Amino acid sequence: QVQLVESGGGLVQAGDSLRLSCAASGRTLSTYCMGWFRQAPGKEREFVAAISKDGRTTGYADSVKGRFTIFRDNIKNTVFLQMNSLKPEDTAVYYCAADPTTYYTGSFDANYDYWGQGTQLTVSS
Repeated sequence: QVQLVESGGGLVQAGDSLRLSCAASGRTLSTYCMGWFRQAPGKEREFVAAISKDGRTTGYADSVKGRFTIFRDNIKNTVFLQMNSLKPEDTAVYYCAADPTTYYTGSFDANYDYWGQGTQLTVSS
């Protein structure tokens, strides 16, 4: 079983950049497809980005494509979400998730077995 801890959230202004981190412990991260999801107040959780076990395949929600980049460092057991050109609508709690069974899961949140506790991002206009 893997434990996930997100960090890097905070309060930024529109147009700023920020990098979220998801550190894994308990198991080697390279055995998991990883995803980032977010949930804004009053809204359902939504997919943001995902990356395959080896980092060769990535996918993004249309709302963040071209602004966000997901990447991983399997040696450091960490997955990152680089967020550029942030918008107020990016405000949400961001969660990382791990799927141990699939090379690349993408947006299917039901396939992710392990979740972090989340980190808050607030983007002011």
